[in-house]
Amino acid sequence: MFVDSVELKISSGKGGAGAISFWTEKFVTNGGPDGGDGGRGGSVFFQVDNNTDTLSALRGRVHIKAENGRPGEGRKCYGRKGVDTVITVPPGTQVVDMETGELLLDLVEEGQKVLFIEGGKGGLGNMHFKSSSNQRPTYAQPGLPGITKQVRLEMKLIADVGLVGYPNVGKSTLISTLSNARPQVANYEFTTLTPKLGVVHVGEYDSFMMADIPGIIEGASDGRGLGLEFLKHIERTKTLLLLIDAANYREMQYQYETLLVELQRYSTTLATRKYAVAITKIDSLSLEEVNRLTQTFLESISLEANDVLGQYKVKEGYLSYGFEEDFGVELPEDKPLFVLPISSVAHINTEALRYALGHFIKSVKEESES
Repeated sequence: MFVDSVELKISSGKGGAGAISFWTEKFVTNGGPDGGDGGRGGSVFFQVDNNTDTLSALRGRVHIKAENGRPGEGRKCYGRKGVDTVITVPPGTQVVDMETGELLLDLVEEGQKVLFIEGGKGGLGNMHFKSSSNQRPTYAQPGLPGITKQVRLEMKLIADVGLVGYPNVGKSTLISTLSNARPQVANYEFTTLTPKLGVVHVGEYDSFMMADIPGIIEGASDGRGLGLEFLKHIERTKTLLLLIDAANYREMQYQYETLLVELQRYSTTLATRKYAVAITKIDSLSLEEVNRLTQTFLESISLEANDVLGQYKVKEGYLSYGFEEDFGVELPEDKPLFVLPISSVAHINTEALRYALGHFIKSVKEESES
């Protein structure tokens, strides 16, 4: 089961109490205080594990608590420290304080282990309170209480490219064609009910991560459909690929503008991401019809078509935009870096898209680092 948000109460362990004890032994008439210290309570850690891809293991758990420290004992014996609790989460998990809404932790690196709540300190035994004026102290410290926090864990997928489009536009088919992901594919809307990740290989040594989310419809930012719930999973992506259905009853310009509007309404940060456009399902149309629709679409967003084959081997005859060595990373944010007609089923221009996205991601990363 895919679970990307859970609410938990998390507590560290209470420190053990110090002991009140006096040394009593045969032939020892004036044994002094020998009460040991209590052990520190267990702490709570978060650890990132790439082998975990959902928060389902935490679903249904209400309270996670570390072990309390053991109390001290006589003969200056210290209490045992409470066992720490380690909460394993997938990469991209955020820990949010439910009372204040503050982001406490953002866990993204594999193997990352972070101390979240430290256990309470153990109390001092009465052996620490002996003095010249108090040879027989009958006082020891109680252990300090643990800390409790009410938190919400939210998982946001980490990917290089996020697929955005209407339902049944071909996102699942595309990610299954380019990557090792095998999402459900069917000819009806909202086939994808949960986000999917796929690794796309570019050559022998390069690869990038692609994220597929449920389709976005008009009014998604107001809560319609499934897209709003899962848009957070592409917030971390540096690049977006907008999929426009050439065979849909909605006009291509309308699909394009609606997606941009919904992204803007959901997150101004997400709306500033660099993006490209893929026109899907062109196998259902003739070459002339595809080029006519592509030309009309490009003119509607003030771009000029080209049919440059370049290094990515765009199938000859199909109009495209931006397919050159430089994908125009300097373009204004409201313009796509490239536009390419594709068919995932017939494998038309899918290899060109694979290598173009790889180059596109590399260019955007280099620009952000400079």
